[in-house]
Amino acid sequence: MKVFHTEAEWRPIWASIFKENKKIGFIPTMGALHQGHLDLVAKSIASMDITLVSIFVNPTQFNSSDDFKNYPQTLESDLAQLEAAGAAYVFVPSVTTLYPQPTRLRFDFGDLEQVLEGKFRPGHFNGVGLVVAKLFNLIQPNRAFFGQKDLQQVAVIKRLVQDLSFTLSIEVVPTRREKDGLAMSSRNMRLKPEERQQALLLYQQLSQAKKRLLTGDLWTTVLADTEAAFSNAANTKLEYFALLHPETFEIFDSFTQDAPRSICIAAYVGQVRLIDNLPIIL
Repeated sequence: MKVFHTEAEWRPIWASIFKENKKIGFIPTMGALHQGHLDLVAKSIASMDITLVSIFVNPTQFNSSDDFKNYPQTLESDLAQLEAAGAAYVFVPSVTTLYPQPTRLRFDFGDLEQVLEGKFRPGHFNGVGLVVAKLFNLIQPNRAFFGQKDLQQVAVIKRLVQDLSFTLSIEVVPTRREKDGLAMSSRNMRLKPEERQQALLLYQQLSQAKKRLLTGDLWTTVLADTEAAFSNAANTKLEYFALLHPETFEIFDSFTQDAPRSICIAAYVGQVRLIDNLPIIL
């Protein structure tokens, strides 16, 4: 496995890969890797000739300086995991490599950034768009792999690829969960032991909501019961619990079984903000 840090290091490698007509699978990450990330690596290795992972904690997508400062960074462990998983290349750029000067360009993803993560984290998707566009342009992959847990981010990146005519495909990999259902997340590292147990409420409410909707309960009733569950639970604060179309992110106030539907959730457990989602109808 080769680790590189600059575009200048990558260009001759890419030229050799291109000359041999090999296909590049790319997994952009912010590090603090877990099995969910390794699932993406495995998918890439199974279907692509070359698998490349980037590790970069992107400052432009954080709208909280404390969140950026506290984001876990475990580079040594990350590199060991990637080598064991079989990644061929790892790109670890500095901030000045990807942002040699302040970026004045701004992305507007329209309706996608008016709801949920876009609404509660203003500017977040602009930062995601900036760094992903830079990475796609620099790496020039044939396919990029993303996790379903970040469902709205996936929708944003698909729009970015379509509107800017990037010549790559996007593959979405199902969320990897712990045995008790908690979605794997780098932010889980920040949970204290008691908070780790409290965090199970997110998946519990998603699972119960799915079951109730499929057996005929009204969405308004399910939503009210979920809000009550968080109000009555210690050390948790629900930010949103929404029924939506998983690609357009149109929000619905009632449930039907004749179209794709997912439920998305965001909640604080202590000081840690967690997100999750569950498809109901694919």
